[in-house]
Amino acid sequence: MPARLTDVLTRHAIETPTPIQRATLPDALAGRDVLGRGRTGSGKTLAFLLPVVARLSGGPRARAGAPRALILAPTRELVAQIDTALRPLAAAAGLTSCTVFGGVGQNPQVVAIRRGADIVVACPGRLEDLLARGHCSLAQVKVTVLDEADHMADLGFLPAVRRLIGQTPAGGQRMLFSATLDRAVDTLVRQYLSEPAVHEADSAQSPVGTMAHHLLHVERDNRLPVLVDLSSAPGRTVVFTRTKHGAKALARHLNRAGVPTVELHGNLSQNARTRNLDDFHTGRASALVATDIAARGIHVDNVALVIHADPPADHKAYLHRSGRTARAGNSGTVITLATTEQIREVTQLARAAGIKATTTRVASADHPILTTLAPGARSLTSPTAAIPAETRTSPARRTPVGGNHGAEPTPRTGRRRGRRPAGNHNHRAGRATASRPPTATALTSSPDHEAGPSPAERSRSRPSHSAAMFSARRAR
Repeated sequence: MPARLTDVLTRHAIETPTPIQRATLPDALAGRDVLGRGRTGSGKTLAFLLPVVARLSGGPRARAGAPRALILAPTRELVAQIDTALRPLAAAAGLTSCTVFGGVGQNPQVVAIRRGADIVVACPGRLEDLLARGHCSLAQVKVTVLDEADHMADLGFLPAVRRLIGQTPAGGQRMLFSATLDRAVDTLVRQYLSEPAVHEADSAQSPVGTMAHHLLHVERDNRLPVLVDLSSAPGRTVVFTRTKHGAKALARHLNRAGVPTVELHGNLSQNARTRNLDDFHTGRASALVATDIAARGIHVDNVALVIHADPPADHKAYLHRSGRTARAGNSGTVITLATTEQIREVTQLARAAGIKATTTRVASADHPILTTLAPGARSLTSPTAAIPAETRTSPARRTPVGGNHGAEPTPRTGRRRGRRPAGNHNHRAGRATASRPPTATALTSSPDHEAGPSPAERSRSRPSHSAAMFSARRAR
């Protein structure tokens, strides 16, 4: 490895290569096509970033709109994580990089590519759009990397991936990394890799030795209290649900109970995803409720606990979800909650994943196994102090320049349909007495503001002259 890159690794306390890195780096640095398989959290990202940066170092600068290396990933979150790991390496080598993905405006991405980005980290859909509009060309790409190839196949991205790789020069180096090597991945290998060096650092079912697996048999009524107890323990917790609506609802319930929680799922804008992940990274939120969109590509240090609130669809999803903990040699605990109807399904799933989980029947949130699995004093904030999940999914409210900062909004009332309220000839005074509770107060006073105002609030929100108007109409 070039000394300037090893210096970067040393500053990040990375001194010993992982098995997948040890296996693939010699061939990747030599310029060979590489097919690498390693489980989630095994260090695949550095296994391809280090040779990409090393091979581009000292070469000509990228032309405007023509990157020299392309890294494809299936999700925005994985693109962002790769870019985070890439930036210090690229800076040490004097290279530039940019990210390309949907859900945000494309103009900053176009500007970055036109400036001459050496390395582009992209999701297939947005990159194809930029190519079609003439903002980018792949004709100068020297190294192409496909990360999480099996997940690309699961999401239906393979046609786009084929079109993109087909636009890169045939003689360039191509590296394909995946957690599993299934039939769809094999098709890509045969079509685009030339005599690749194949390395499998571990088996597809290889469990992480520092990861403990537990199955808690709970009844449906006890599911939420158990989740509240576990997620309020010290440390970071990632909770997985099957559906987007389930993730939103569970995040709302945890916030109500006093567990600072954010959500991550496909219904959120990119800005909301980024903001919520930042809250989880920085510790403002201690729990993250997510769908399988977070099962890959989300790396947060020191995640102590992964909870499958809903059992995953298959054993591959179980392994990827569980891989959010016990990363880079650290220890972690994985807990699956299952009702009586789900026990058989979860047992078969664990067997397919090569996992031996300890099963415990839990009748209530007072069961001693919960403090054994998630030790430490439980910490619950007041519901109003917790992060309201709903308000974290939309942009913050803006006050116009020169507006009423911090004051209640001025109510807008007056005569309805040109009628003057009976018995009140001074309609200006009538307007002055009308009031409406401020929206900001309603949002912060109730974590479930989507349910609407309470009856008391509704009564307070009615204009004071409405009863007189009603009486006058009846009299007429």
